[in-house]
Amino acid sequence: MKASFAKRVEDLRKQLEHHEYQYYVLDRPEISDAEYDRLMRELRDLEEAHPDLCSPDSPTQRVGGQPREGFIKVPHSSPMLSLDNALNEQELREFDGRVRALLKSEKFQYVAELKLDGLSMAAYYAGGTFQQALTRGDGRVGEDVTGNARTIRSLPLRVKTQTGLEKEFEVRGEVVMPRRSFERLNEERERTGLSRFANPRNAGAGALRALDPSVTAGRQLDYFSYFLLKDGRPMLPSHWASLETLSAAGFKVNPCRKRCGNLDDLLQFIREWETKRDTLPYEIDGVVAKIDSIEQQEKLGRTAKAPRWAIAFKYPARQASTTLESIEVQVGRTGTLTPVAHLKPVVVGGVTVSRATLHNEDEIARLGVEIGDTVLVERSGDVIPKIVRVIDHGAHRRRFHMPAVCPVCGGHVVREQGEAASRCVNTNCPARLRESLLHFASRGVMDIDGMGDALVDQLLSRGLVHNIADLYQLTTDQILELERMGKKSASKVIKNIDDSRSQPLARVLNGLGIPFVGERTAQILSGHFGSLDEIAAASPDSLQEANEIGPKVAESIRQFFAEERNRELIERLRAAGLRFTAPKETKKAGPLTGLTFVLTGTLPSLKREDAKERIEAGGGKVAGSVSSKTNYVVAGDEAGSKLDKARELNIAVIDEARLLDMLDSTGPGGSGPE
Repeated sequence: MKASFAKRVEDLRKQLEHHEYQYYVLDRPEISDAEYDRLMRELRDLEEAHPDLCSPDSPTQRVGGQPREGFIKVPHSSPMLSLDNALNEQELREFDGRVRALLKSEKFQYVAELKLDGLSMAAYYAGGTFQQALTRGDGRVGEDVTGNARTIRSLPLRVKTQTGLEKEFEVRGEVVMPRRSFERLNEERERTGLSRFANPRNAGAGALRALDPSVTAGRQLDYFSYFLLKDGRPMLPSHWASLETLSAAGFKVNPCRKRCGNLDDLLQFIREWETKRDTLPYEIDGVVAKIDSIEQQEKLGRTAKAPRWAIAFKYPARQASTTLESIEVQVGRTGTLTPVAHLKPVVVGGVTVSRATLHNEDEIARLGVEIGDTVLVERSGDVIPKIVRVIDHGAHRRRFHMPAVCPVCGGHVVREQGEAASRCVNTNCPARLRESLLHFASRGVMDIDGMGDALVDQLLSRGLVHNIADLYQLTTDQILELERMGKKSASKVIKNIDDSRSQPLARVLNGLGIPFVGERTAQILSGHFGSLDEIAAASPDSLQEANEIGPKVAESIRQFFAEERNRELIERLRAAGLRFTAPKETKKAGPLTGLTFVLTGTLPSLKREDAKERIEAGGGKVAGSVSSKTNYVVAGDEAGSKLDKARELNIAVIDEARLLDMLDSTGPGGSGPE
């Protein structure tokens, strides 16, 4: 019997170590939070029942995962501990009983806060200005993400004066990705053939740890503050006072919080937000309760991994099992075919779910799912429900095959080598047209307010538009004939269409729906070429001279403009008065003009963003990956796969000292290493 317990403990440890690596290091979770918590709880229970099986390297004895390679590691001022979890009301009552027993007859208050589903980060300030940011890392040593943190707009770079925070202090809080940003990011990734992120937390974690700060900025992260420290200890006598001071100093503090005089008040807060959680613009997975008095917190103390004065009440996982009845294929605006699971209706988190996304053929193969199987479905906020895993094979299960022709127009379906997505190649496919119109009119593109699903559906059903250029031929009288359209509304729609003619070239490019050309790529092309005509006429080699444009994107652009119907569309948009030109980004000639660099590893004195700025100021270009067009790879400590790629392609590898020598050189390209 003892041997079987020991074997189970070892098996659980291996599973948890694997999933911690997938989550903390690779940002690629394979299981849900609920499944991870179940494994951890089973291991903890076994170790408590058999103390001789417990060991210092067990996942139960560790605060968090190991810091990711590639960042400078910095010790925290005091450990960033995890919290013990209460998975039901009984466990919360037991926590409350322990607090009362330790504090004896003392009165106390809880501060209840929403448990944000994000990534913990510590921000350090001196003289009222932001100095440094560290991720939680393993709880004792974090990763320096200062450059990335600066891009988070809700993190103040300078605090408001007269708040008592003019000297050195530390703020701890949570980095989250709002749901709207997450949905936009996944739409963009899907459109460009990349895999979707599983949830906002993982997308936000990946962004905060990105080596390029522009990636962090593009994902529009948010930062909520909840601890105010000095030298690793609370600055003020109560937690509530810290929250109020942080808010007054200009930090974003979650307004959904409450001081609770007893357990019943706390439970009321927890139940209230369980029903309202889907109304929030970000994900939460529970409520955190903390003893308000810092003096009482110190009396309660902590264990090796968690404080005794706080607990996280976790909401039940919003999962349910049901039957996969069929798979339907939907067609998006770039022609991407997306399989969608039709499920036997089941209530998940208070909402009836009958459909779930399956993304692509690779995801179906990974899940091993077939029609007729019993599956576990997970719903997370407003994100489309997904199938987590197969629970049981159906007696008459049937394998799904991606259709060879488009289910909407009958056009050919192709899947390019190296891509996960299958696409309909017919640019006039009706399914593509609807999504193309919605994308073209969306806020981040041409910003035609009022051009939503209902209006686009009516325009299509009445045959008033056949492509995006037809929008500029619409009249107020035509809009007036549509349902629920008065004269004022119709006039406003036409005015918004007219106003969109002044949108910059980058937005026009984004609106065309060229595969792999999203917001950032469109901005790069606009700044490099300065006109749509130059982009259309450029060869793939010329296109790749623009920063971050690789062979795949260049070929996609070439194919788009080689299509006669697309060229006709461009001419109609030109006639409609859209802007086809933009100021070119001017680069001064310097010692690195014409040279492309790739940065890898940690440099001795220069931060990555500083090195990039200096290279670009010297006329050079910094690329994110090594290719045959790379001239030099600048390698520091802990250089990774980019260094291996450079050696494979026989590309010159230099260090920081050699880079600085080249920057000091007077020749147009520097002398370069021998």
